[in-house]
This record gives sequence, structure tokens and C-alpha cells, in this order.
Amino acid sequence: MSNNHFDVLIIGAGLSGIDAAVHLNRKCPNHTYAILERRERIGGTWDLFKYPGIRSDSDMFTLGYSFKPWTQSRVLADGASIREYVEETAKENGVTRHIRFGRKVMTANWSSADKRWTVETTNEKTGEKESFSANFLFSCTGYYNYDQGFRPDFPNEESFKGQIIHPQHWPEDLQYQGKKVVVIGSGATAVTLVPAMAAKGAKVTMLQRSPTYVATVPEMDPISAGLRRFLPEMAVYRLARARNIGLQRMVFKLAKQRPKLVRRALLAAARRQLGEDYDMTHFRPSYNPWDERLCAVPNGDLFKSLRKGESEVVTDHIERFTENGILLKSGKELEADIIITATGLNIQMLGGIQGTVDGKPVQPSETMVYKGAMLKDVPNMAMIFGYTNSSWTLKADLVCEYVCRVLNQMEKSGAQVVTPRDHEGCQDEGNFLGMQSGYIQRANNELPRQGTRAPWQVVQNYFYDLPRLRYGSVEDDVLEFSDFQPVKKKGLVASLLGA
Repeated sequence: MSNNHFDVLIIGAGLSGIDAAVHLNRKCPNHTYAILERRERIGGTWDLFKYPGIRSDSDMFTLGYSFKPWTQSRVLADGASIREYVEETAKENGVTRHIRFGRKVMTANWSSADKRWTVETTNEKTGEKESFSANFLFSCTGYYNYDQGFRPDFPNEESFKGQIIHPQHWPEDLQYQGKKVVVIGSGATAVTLVPAMAAKGAKVTMLQRSPTYVATVPEMDPISAGLRRFLPEMAVYRLARARNIGLQRMVFKLAKQRPKLVRRALLAAARRQLGEDYDMTHFRPSYNPWDERLCAVPNGDLFKSLRKGESEVVTDHIERFTENGILLKSGKELEADIIITATGLNIQMLGGIQGTVDGKPVQPSETMVYKGAMLKDVPNMAMIFGYTNSSWTLKADLVCEYVCRVLNQMEKSGAQVVTPRDHEGCQDEGNFLGMQSGYIQRANNELPRQGTRAPWQVVQNYFYDLPRLRYGSVEDDVLEFSDFQPVKKKGLVASLLGA
């Protein structure tokens, strides 16, 4: 048996990949696995992004793992703390030794004849190539291109004498204190950068084409802090997690059912923090709440920065870059020493890996997602794509549980192959995320389609997914188990090799 053959290959050692590995340890102890990670450290997103103020935009009671309490006081945690939490989880659960760092996955091919995946990797530093094989592939690669963030080409940008920086590639030694900084964008990255840089002495302008809903959330959780005095940490964590899951769902549901009411509440809260004299056109979006993702700011740090005059918001369109900054369509020129293009991410399915089934390329846009976890007609493969209206890890936890149940059913029945099949023609036109956000619309042609009915419909609802993924029957008329062999009381690898 090759040292590079496993029952399960996990791709990615970020938040999702470590989640998957811990679940395999606990629920599928007979299965061997390895994690292929392109970077040299655990953490994924939280190892990549280094810009000032980098933090979660989901509370850590729901972004944290179901099995490991978040014990720090901050509800929206900084990036370094989240990376440490993920790394600590890996060490505590014996996952780290399973990680093969420095392996960029290039291709993954399923062979029906061999009933296994063959994965080709490259070490980007040495150029060394290495092959791995597995009975089951689990993609935990996140949802965006790590190499390149989205950045439009701005007219005349080559004439700008200062620095142009994308937050995804932040220079470690950037000196911005006392300098004029223009942050282009109005999403989560921009609303994080502006107060963080202003607090360190930069003169910051947030230049937005159109406003975004910005909601203040508490930086600390006083209820959990109080409960910690007389309840075990896990009990406190579970209570806070249940409460916040419910609150997230309630706000989202209310926003969809009573959009005008939620809009008024969000704008009124912003006005209270900005002051009566502030020009609210900068915080009055043209769309309804949760048509795009809300931006959360801890203790209203963005509003405080604006109110103190440490930063400003300008709503306008860019005419062109100049030597000294940006000329706007209104004729106004914003002077800048540094321009930061917080213009978004490029969505990328499956980490950009070229996947094939018996040599035929898998095109995500030509398939559908089964139970939010597997792809139509792709055997022995699952993926994690978290919620767009709630915390990523809530969905990741459920998918990991479900995948373990599928693997255990295969082991129990002797099935070597499991494949979702669409027998009723359920594919719809729209993509499976169904949001208006620019980064999702740009990737529309690369995303799997939404289904017209369950189990092909991806529903952004934890309370809908919970009973189906955690407790629902694994066997149905859609998930096809095949290629049965006699069941042996051994691990899946040993069984497949006839040992």
C-alpha cells in the first residue's frame, strides 16, 4: 500500500479543513486521512489576510466549532486570534500530524475502474510534484481565489505616484501613519480598514460607489461573561451559540418579510451613532437589507471614527486616477498617498482545482449541489461552502457530520461508490447562492446551479439543514450507493485492497 493512499483526502487546512479532520477522528475512527495544504501554516483565510483590523464579521460563538468553546471575551475576533484558535484545535485533536504542507493541488481525477481519486500536487517552492490517491475527496478550500483579489482597472492609474494596494496582498512594512489614504469600497474589508487605519494616525477617506448597510454589534458579550462565573465553559458557549443562531435567523427572516421595517431600524441606529447633522445618503443603500450581506462593526467603531472626524465617507464614481489621487465624476479630487482597492474577492469553486471524472472535466456551472454538500454526478466527493447569511462554520459543522454519516454507511453496507443523481431534471437557471452581491454576480457562470426542489435546493437556513444533515436518513432516491463488496471488519482502505 502506497504511503500516499488514504480513505479520505481533505484539501485545505483552514477553518473548514480542520473541522473535517476532527469529525473524521471522532466519528470515522476506522478511516485514514490526510490534509493537503498549499500554505506552510494552518489557518487558510486567517493566515492569508494581514491588513489592519482584520477580524471576523460573524460572532465567534457561531464561527467557532461546535465542539470547542470560544473562550476569549471579544465577540468579533481579530484574525490572529482566529488562526490561533484553529491551530489549537488541530493540535488538541491530533490533526496536525496528518497535514502535508506546501502541496498545491493541481488536478483531481476520479477513476471508475479503480474506484478512487488520484490527486496531483506541486510544491511551489521546490517544483516537486507528488501524487496522492483516496477513496473519498473532501474539498475544504474556501470560496475565493487566494492568488488574486478582485480589482477593476481604473482609468489612468499608472499616473498615480503613490502606492496602490489590494488588502489581500498587504505589505508587512507599510507605513501609513500621517498619510492620506483612500479606501475604495464599502464592504466588510473597507469598514474594517477605515477605523483601524484612522486610529493609527492615517487620514482616511472611504470612497464608495454606493452605500452598504452597516450594523453595530457589541464587542463583548456581558451575558456570557456573567454566566462564566458559575457555569462550565462549554455550557456557556452552547447557550451563546444557540442564542446567536436564533438571533441571526430572526433578523434575516424579518429582513425578508418586513424589509422596510428592518431598513428603518438599521438607518435609525446609524443616525443615532453618527449624529443628527451627518449626511445619511452615505449609509442609505438602494437595495433591501440582506439582498447583500450586512456589514457588522464592533461597538460602532466606524461610526465613532466618522463622528470624531478621523475619517470620512465619499459617495461618488471614479473618473480617473491622477498623479496625486483620484478625480471623481463630480469634479472633486481626492488627494492620496496610498490608495487601497478594497473592491472584493474573486469567487473560486474547489480551490481552482481542475477536477475530472473518468477524464471528463467537472464544470461546477453545469452541476447542482446535493444537500449543500455534494455535486451531481461526481462520485465520492463532498465540499464545504458555508452560509452567506450566517456564520460559515455552522454549515461546515453540519456538512462534516453528514459526510461522516455517508462514509459510515458505505463502510456498513460495503458500497465503494456514492454519487448524487438527478433523475427528475431539477436544475434551475440561477446559481446556488442567490444573492445580489457583486462578487457573487461576477462568478455566476462558474457557480453550481440551484435546484427546483429538495434535495437540490441550497437553503441558507441552519434550522432547515440541521434535521436533514444531522438526523435525516442518508439513503434516499437521489444518493446512489453502488459497487458493493463483502463487508469486512476492517478499515475502508484495507477492505478496498482485499487485505
